[in-house]
Amino acid sequence: MSKMVSKDHEEGKPRWSYPRHKEFRKELEAAASSWFSDNKKPIGNKAPYILASHKDWPENIILPCVAEYVLSEQDSRSERGEGFPLHRWIHHGLSSQAMLFNLVGPLIISNDLEPLRETLKAFYIPWPKGNTVGRFEIEDREVFHEWQGQPTSIDLAIEDGPDSHTIFVEAKLVEQEFGGCSVFSNGDCDGQNPASDHSLCYLHHIGRSYWERLDEFGFLFGPMKDSPVCLLSQYYQFFREILFTFVKYGYFILLVDRRNPTFSREGDHGTRGLFPFLISFVPEEHRNRIWLVTVQDLLKSIQDSGRHNDWVSEFRSKYGIYVV
Repeated sequence: MSKMVSKDHEEGKPRWSYPRHKEFRKELEAAASSWFSDNKKPIGNKAPYILASHKDWPENIILPCVAEYVLSEQDSRSERGEGFPLHRWIHHGLSSQAMLFNLVGPLIISNDLEPLRETLKAFYIPWPKGNTVGRFEIEDREVFHEWQGQPTSIDLAIEDGPDSHTIFVEAKLVEQEFGGCSVFSNGDCDGQNPASDHSLCYLHHIGRSYWERLDEFGFLFGPMKDSPVCLLSQYYQFFREILFTFVKYGYFILLVDRRNPTFSREGDHGTRGLFPFLISFVPEEHRNRIWLVTVQDLLKSIQDSGRHNDWVSEFRSKYGIYVV
């Protein structure tokens, strides 16, 4: 983890020992701006690290063949009645979805997931049996009875057949949070904890099975039940995705940039961040299915393989990663 500490402190007072997010973001903005400029990408009026239009998102992808693969996947899934949502800000130089396409997309289209397997081996995460494949933007409306709107979607799945487990990967780059519940943010919920009375939750009222799943996997016998506040109001995405993973008998990987202090950081008070905090609400028996892996970990495995020299240096330049 980065040893960078905050620069803003009062004279005579000790520095805050944890890195600050705004300093990390400045690094990424500068790197993205330089990469767009050097590669003569179409820039809009908002900022030099944002492409002119959402439709320009392929210009945010290092290898054109990866963008072509994504477009092909969108078409084939549409024909099957399945979704493949592109994020609203995929044309942003700091888009985590574009970053994942740039980092894992070349592995998928070259049928070379070995660097990812090597990375996860260090965490004792078992690799799926057989001929594994990677698929972006995985969803299943059945899991939570999400029959309307956008269902729970996870960025990447590494999977084989029905008799093997799946590894689900959620990528974060510059994000400062896990997505919260829109019912709460829209002012339609007071944030009371419905653990003991599910009828307090509007989503339960319309048939979503989030609270039944939390009960099924033992979340409602510990601190989540005792909290006066509904944890899903702020951390809706995290709990949906790990529950989705457990229902599918899989493993969940949070893939983050090591420099981002939001999810994990080291300082005078030990390891802090959203990841260790939220893990404390997960029943002990399930914690070995949830891991944090850094972009730098995976990038090093890819670099060490020697098989992707045509794009690794460009990736490092685009995201300002000078040490892996």
